[in-house]
Amino acid sequence: MNIKKKILLSGIVVVALATIAWWLQKTPQAQDLPAYTQVKVQRGDITSVVSATGTVNPINTVQVGSQVSGTVQHLHADFNDEVKKEQVIAQIDPAVFRAKLAEAEANVKSAEASVEKAKVGVADAKRELDRQKSLFKKQLVAENLRDAARYAYDSARVEQQVKEAALAQAQAAREREQVNLAYTTIYAPIDGVIISRDVDVGQTVAASLQAPTLFTIAKDLTQMQVEAEVDESFIGQVRDGMPVTFSVFAYPGRTFKGVVKQVRLHPTVEAGVVKYNSIIHVDNADLALKPGMTATVSIEADKRQQVMQVPPSALRFVPDLPEDELAVLRKQLKRNQRMLWAVDGDDLVPVAVTTGIRGERTVEVISDQLREGMLVAVPEKRKAARKRSIGLSLF
Repeated sequence: MNIKKKILLSGIVVVALATIAWWLQKTPQAQDLPAYTQVKVQRGDITSVVSATGTVNPINTVQVGSQVSGTVQHLHADFNDEVKKEQVIAQIDPAVFRAKLAEAEANVKSAEASVEKAKVGVADAKRELDRQKSLFKKQLVAENLRDAARYAYDSARVEQQVKEAALAQAQAAREREQVNLAYTTIYAPIDGVIISRDVDVGQTVAASLQAPTLFTIAKDLTQMQVEAEVDESFIGQVRDGMPVTFSVFAYPGRTFKGVVKQVRLHPTVEAGVVKYNSIIHVDNADLALKPGMTATVSIEADKRQQVMQVPPSALRFVPDLPEDELAVLRKQLKRNQRMLWAVDGDDLVPVAVTTGIRGERTVEVISDQLREGMLVAVPEKRKAARKRSIGLSLF
């Protein structure tokens, strides 16, 4: 064998080995799994639920504030204390207000004395006027003296009115200081439980702009409410009187029940989403629910009994058929109808259905062609099954 033949044979062998190596190392072809699976049409009860989150709060709370500024001298109530209406719960230092009241009372006495003095002046002016009139009738005095006496009498009467007005002002100021002094003692406005205390002894409260809050009192913790924020997409389904179930993180295995009491019209906007506040009343006889807890709410918007239902994915399934054939089937659908595909052996048969309410996992479907237990197709997530028959990895 000459050199050229050896080189040619060696080249053929190298090419053959490279081809075999490439075939063994190439990416295996993916084998698609079936395009759908089968589920049965079921008959049963279905409930349409509107989900939301909310906060547990007492139905009636009162924020107790101070209408006067001063230093907190005593606190007679604390967190979780039960209080009765008109019970003293705090005391603002009254020393300054007592001094102002004493000053106002002194001003009243001074004004009263001024009024008495004015009355004496009126009486004296009246006597002088009467004397001048008598003398004028006898033509013993000139007319101007009679007129001067009349002017003095009128001036004395006006002066008495001014002093009486000053007395009324002083009395009003005294009443104001009496009220301010009374405001230094803080009373509970209702029977209830203190759920918040916002001040401590020695703290100064300023009531110049608005009344500072000292306590928050809940009237009755055995009756609570959940303030649930419902998305505008679902608020049309929510009405007063609907039953509600909800859970809180503190009791993961427990379900609480309530009733929608009110759907408030005032909207709130969070991150561009419009929501409406729905008030849900809840019985809390065992005091398990605490103010401020976060509730995961399910509002029962509608309920149907013994209806046909399928998973929502069954309504999204589209078989691998020519587009023109699918277009013809779509045109045959009436308004508000959807298409299900019933499994008949190896074939798929289209069934036009009308959808009803949507539950958490199923959708109500209505059609004369549906039967309980009928198999319908639902899409299955396509997966690639890799399989290598033989071969060795050379790299």
